[in-house]
Amino acid sequence: MISARQTSIVLAVAFVALASGFWFFPSFAFIFFISLLVQLLLVGMVNKLSKKIPRSVAAGLILFFFLLILFGLATVISVSFIPTFSSFIMDLPRLAAKIQNMQFIQDMPSINSSLDNMWGDIASMGSNLLRESLRFIVSTFNKIIDFVIIIFVTFYLLKDGRAILHFMANLFPRRDKVRVFHLFTVVLHSLQIYIRSQLLMCCITGVIVYSYFSIMDNKYASVFAVISGICEFVPVLGPTVASLFGVMLTATDTPYLIIQTACFYLIMTQINHNLIYPNVVGKALDIHPITTILGVVLGGEILGTAGMFLAVPCIVVVKHIILDIYQSEQELKDSTKN
Repeated sequence: MISARQTSIVLAVAFVALASGFWFFPSFAFIFFISLLVQLLLVGMVNKLSKKIPRSVAAGLILFFFLLILFGLATVISVSFIPTFSSFIMDLPRLAAKIQNMQFIQDMPSINSSLDNMWGDIASMGSNLLRESLRFIVSTFNKIIDFVIIIFVTFYLLKDGRAILHFMANLFPRRDKVRVFHLFTVVLHSLQIYIRSQLLMCCITGVIVYSYFSIMDNKYASVFAVISGICEFVPVLGPTVASLFGVMLTATDTPYLIIQTACFYLIMTQINHNLIYPNVVGKALDIHPITTILGVVLGGEILGTAGMFLAVPCIVVVKHIILDIYQSEQELKDSTKN
């Protein structure tokens, strides 16, 4: 018979095997991750609607309206953002030259040399991102099969998600079924809170940044907004990088605006992460900032950009598995004493 300790080991090994899929089977991992992401976003609405109509119909309707919104956003991005971003990439060498010609930059050769390398990296990264975006749009037809698979997997996760959890829990010994099911439920709930809160933070940040640069009459307001929104999904480090990016490029219009923009980003970041974020997430995740930073850095080293996005979800899962093992060991000791 499998002991409680062996069950803990199986759970840990299962998570490691699942996480390794992002390295060894990236296509499969991508489909699974996106499907799970969408399911966690929509399952709340499906649960509410399924009280009035059959769950399969509720899942289909919610997924259909989600796809409509997604296609609408894709249309807006392709029509408005991509041309602006393309213009920004073309204009980047001129912007970089204006910054490097500033007097205080010229007086510090080491900073000037570092800026040369930084602008080269940014230009290369931006060109690659634009090229990959256009290539993605052109090759969408080649990805249609993956897209269809994601839709079907998401539908069945929405429709039968709880039954799937029960099936997985039933693979373990009878005495551990409740424990394993509770662990799965807690992990998914925490991931749901994290993903929804991060998306909300991204949207809030993007809107605020777009509003600010629009008021400043900056023609690249949408570029700053999208960059800030995406960077918000990488906790701690992302907003810092976006802030530095915005402050530096603001100097190309009017140097005195550097202080104003720096104050704007500082105030926005403080409000986001000391007022909005705690109220949105609460203490559900309870992860120390240093753990987040190190996790993001480690994730970036292992999987690059994708690893930075996946770092916190992995930390959440690891945290709950460790807590489950600890609680199981404590219960085992208590039962032995009795």
